[in-house]
Amino acid sequence: MTAKAFTLDELKTILLEAAGVAEGVDLDGDILDTEFDVLGYESLALLETGSVIEREYGISLDEEAIGDARTPRAFIEVVNAQLAPAAA
Repeated sequence: MTAKAFTLDELKTILLEAAGVAEGVDLDGDILDTEFDVLGYESLALLETGSVIEREYGISLDEEAIGDARTPRAFIEVVNAQLAPAAA
């Protein structure tokens, strides 16, 4: 059975749930390669987002990898790297 890939839309939903959105930030724009600090998200917000993902998807995310993920694209890659082995 193939695991469903974690998507930008899922990340945006969880970011909103876990940390809200900064005033003046449009998460519906082209944000895939925009750094989180530009989007108004600091490391604590990303760790909370990671915790929500861990609970909802039943995976364990490395805090250092989450901290190193500077953009939504990098964050999604960290999540998908953990989802892939779960499907094997």
